[in-house]
Amino acid sequence: MAAKSPNDIDESSAPLIEHLAELRTRLIWSVLAFIVAMVICYAVWNPVYNFLTRPICAALEGRGQECGLILLKLQEGFFVAIQISFFGGFILAFPVIAYQLWRFVAPGLYRSEKQAFLPFLIASPVMFFIGASFAYYIILPMAYDFFLGFQQGPLTLPDDPDVAPAASTAMAGIVFQGSVSEYLSLTTKFILAFGLSFQLPVALTLLGKAGLVSSEGLGSMRKYAIVLILILSAVVTPPDVISQVVLFTVVFGLYEISIQLVRRIERKRDEELRAQGLPTGDD
Repeated sequence: MAAKSPNDIDESSAPLIEHLAELRTRLIWSVLAFIVAMVICYAVWNPVYNFLTRPICAALEGRGQECGLILLKLQEGFFVAIQISFFGGFILAFPVIAYQLWRFVAPGLYRSEKQAFLPFLIASPVMFFIGASFAYYIILPMAYDFFLGFQQGPLTLPDDPDVAPAASTAMAGIVFQGSVSEYLSLTTKFILAFGLSFQLPVALTLLGKAGLVSSEGLGSMRKYAIVLILILSAVVTPPDVISQVVLFTVVFGLYEISIQLVRRIERKRDEELRAQGLPTGDD
C-alpha cells in the first residue's frame, strides 16, 4: 500500500492526546451550538407550535370543528415548550454539528476522499428536509383526516316536545379532544421517520462509493427490499391504505434511484481504471 504523501493528506501525525483534545474541542462547540439553538427555539416555541398544529387544524376545520388541544397536566405546557426546543434546537444546530464532525475527520482523509465524502455531507440534510416536508404537507393531512373519521356525533333531539325520541336511537358522541403533548409527539415522529427514510439514497450511494455494495447486488435484493419497505410503511404510517401506498411508492422509488446512482458510480470507476490500464470489475 502506497504511503500518503503530504500533497494528498493533511498533517495527522499528532499523538493520541492531541486527537482527544481536538475531539473535546469539537464536542464543546457542538454542545454550545445546540444549547444556543435550543434557547432560540424556546424563545419562539409558540410560533413553532402553531406551525406544527396546522395539519390537525386544517383537518378539523374541514369537518366544521374548532381547532383546539388540551393540557391534561398542569406542567404539560412547559414540557411541550421544552420538547419543541430540543426538536428545533437539534435541527437548527445540525449544520454546525456536521461541520465540527467534518473538521475532526477531514485531516485523516485523502484529498480525493474529501471530494467524494463532501457531497454526501451536503445531500444528507437536503434529503432530510425533503422527507420532512413530504411528511408535513402530504402524509400528515391524510393521516389526521383518517384518524378524525372515527368521530361520532350525538343525534339531535326532535324540536317537537310532544314527540318522544326512541330510546334505541340514543348514542354517545365521540369527539376529538387531543392532548398537546401526544399530538406533538406523533407529529415529530412522522417528520423524523420520513426524514430518515429519505436518507436511503444517500446511505446506499455512499456504500456504493466505498465499494461495500454493488448495483447488481442491490438489484438482486429487490424482492427483499419490497418486503422491508412494506413493513416500514405499515409501521410508520397509520392503518390507512392510501398513506401506506404513498410511502411505499416513494421509498421504493428512492431505492430504484439508489441502484441507478450506484451503477453510475461503478461505470465511472471502471472508466478511470481503464484509463490507468488496470483491470475493471467486468474484467
